[in-house]
Amino acid sequence: MMGYRKKTCILFTSLFILIALFILIGLNSRNWQYALSRRIPEVIGIVLTGSSIAFSSMIFQTITNNRILTPSVLGLDFLYIFIQTLIVFIFGSSTLIRTNEKLNFLLAVGSMALFSVILFRILFKREGSNIFFLLLFGMVFGTFFQSLSSFMQMIIDPNEFMVIQNRMFASFNNINTDILWLALFIMVATMGYTYRFLAKLDTLSLGRENAINLGVEYDEVVRSLLIIVSILVSVSTALVGPITFLGLLVVNITRGFLNTYKHSYLLSGSMLISSITLVGGQLIAGRIINFATPISVIINFIGGIYLIYILLREAKA
Repeated sequence: MMGYRKKTCILFTSLFILIALFILIGLNSRNWQYALSRRIPEVIGIVLTGSSIAFSSMIFQTITNNRILTPSVLGLDFLYIFIQTLIVFIFGSSTLIRTNEKLNFLLAVGSMALFSVILFRILFKREGSNIFFLLLFGMVFGTFFQSLSSFMQMIIDPNEFMVIQNRMFASFNNINTDILWLALFIMVATMGYTYRFLAKLDTLSLGRENAINLGVEYDEVVRSLLIIVSILVSVSTALVGPITFLGLLVVNITRGFLNTYKHSYLLSGSMLISSITLVGGQLIAGRIINFATPISVIINFIGGIYLIYILLREAKA
């Protein structure tokens, strides 16, 4: 049976080959400077986004002990769209808050992280709070933000709605390099902090009661991990836009491929598989079908089908 390290090496090699193909295909002596200046930041943004989504989804599923949940149930995707809609609704599409990408990025990430911290503090304030109350509140707030966004989008100028529409779908084609390096710094710092919880994540996968019996300070650890999840989801969403089902796909594929409970392998494996999915998908979308269909639409379509399959399989079992 193939070991975890060998499987991880195969994934890393596959990702390296795809990145090389993504960067090198179509280069010639006339366009290489321009192509590299666009492709290298694009592929870094793709890997960064895929890694953030996979990392946060793996942690979130471990906390909730549920294979079909993703951080999108916290309502952060809808909060991001609400923030972008509110900015255009109040200030217009030409305001500095919207046109300055770095300021817009920091505002979006800060708002989503602040919302998460407030929500977690309120729900974990009393002893014995069930994490599924958090999921319920997240879904309710997500629906609330979606309704407010839809209302404002209906009454604003159609030209300004087109500006908002560009933020509603994930796009890897026009990644701002200033935002990219800021997002990379936040992601690396957050992931570096997370590795102190690796052993506790292995224990949390046994369930709440078993984790508490084994000495894990459950509420404190879960609250810290949820804040980490929120930051990573906020970064990936503010960087390229919402991708709902990517985390569901890659986390379940990773668990089946590696077949281990050790999060040191699961986290790195999910990041590699997610990056392979996005780089390969963008390579096909950009070089083969010539952007006829955005990659986010394809991922959400496949992810939706996969979710239905999991639900039917669980119901049958």
